[in-house]
Amino acid sequence: MTKIALMSDIHGNKTALEAVIADIKHRGIERIFCLGDLIGKGPQGSACIKLVQEHCEKVIRGNWDVFINDSTDSEFLQWFQERLSAQDFAYLQSLDFHIDLELNGQLIRLFHASPRSEFERILPWHDIDRRLSMFENSHHTNSGERTPDMVVYGDIHTTFLQTYNQGILCNVGSVGNSLDLTSASYAVLDAEHGTNAIQFIRVDYDREKELHIAKGMGLPDFNKYYNEILYAKYRNG
Repeated sequence: MTKIALMSDIHGNKTALEAVIADIKHRGIERIFCLGDLIGKGPQGSACIKLVQEHCEKVIRGNWDVFINDSTDSEFLQWFQERLSAQDFAYLQSLDFHIDLELNGQLIRLFHASPRSEFERILPWHDIDRRLSMFENSHHTNSGERTPDMVVYGDIHTTFLQTYNQGILCNVGSVGNSLDLTSASYAVLDAEHGTNAIQFIRVDYDREKELHIAKGMGLPDFNKYYNEILYAKYRNG
């Protein structure tokens, strides 16, 4: 059987990503899956794409990975676009929507935000019908009639795990832009003992170093990034 590290929402924070990869390797975990949002917010998107390509076995797309390819009049978004290569854009466009795994007789589904869209945000305090809709199939999942026993996603930058009759709903939090605690977050899916267990891992990293890099690169909306990195204070309230 196997252990798989599940990470998401790197958001161009190379400092945090390097710390998380080092922690995963230290634990002897060889398989890493990434649940999207490799770029945006943080300054080193292209470098993060390279690290993900080097270390991650499977990668799916997030909302930033989608709309960064769109033309825009936003100077904020243009700053990030100008720092990606043609190869970076092509790689982000090539990413799949979801991952399905069968482990210990269970179907485990991974996507960025919801089974319907990379842009549909489902929070742990939303009404129960919205949360249970995470177990539904859609034309994006191409999965026939079988529904997942476990759903794992990213997008909201906050870790949680909830258990229902339908199955387990889990969010792995964020590597580079965590908004529950300021430490980087990822999860380990452990299927080695006949059951599928989830363990949340927190990794401290040099946040001052990351902010020094961002400021030196002229990151737009630096003060908002500063508050997110140091205080987990979401820029949109």
